[in-house]
Amino acid sequence: MKKNIKTTEAIFPMPVLMIATYNEDGSIDVMNAAWGTMLERDYVILNLTESHKTVQNIKRRKAFTVSIADAKHVVEADYFGIVSANNTQNKFEKSGLTSTKSKLVDAPIINEFPISIECEFIEYQDGKYGCGVIGKIVNVSAEDKVIDNDQVNITKLEAIAFDPYTLGYYKVTERVGNAFKDGSKLK
Repeated sequence: MKKNIKTTEAIFPMPVLMIATYNEDGSIDVMNAAWGTMLERDYVILNLTESHKTVQNIKRRKAFTVSIADAKHVVEADYFGIVSANNTQNKFEKSGLTSTKSKLVDAPIINEFPISIECEFIEYQDGKYGCGVIGKIVNVSAEDKVIDNDQVNITKLEAIAFDPYTLGYYKVTERVGNAFKDGSKLK
């Protein structure tokens, strides 16, 4: 029997995405965003309000990067979620992480996160059911250490997911099935 629970954030797991931009002065801003996903092939969507400094930067610079947070950097990833660039100067420098300027978009790539997705800003939706930031993916890069046979190995990536029920982070590592294959057993 199922029991009704009081939560509105009921989809688990939620990705832990690091959204990186440049501030007006060229310094780096990174925020932790669990409310983001693929909109369609080559497009991402981030459910973020305009009150975030990161969204203001995205709209101004017309670009951003998305990194997938990993277990090795859970402290830094959480820091980017609890400290706002609206209130804290040098937020990125305090993390101890490093960056490289993207060659394709006007945004920083965070060196320590194993996957970086470089995006051009497409639009911002802010209506009652607006989705926030929409971006077109122009490049995806991954560290050699997480690649096997030209594909990302999720076990080596050690991506983390956010659990809204317990406010915890969990490592995503174990393969339990084969997409578009295992279900055919029921045909």
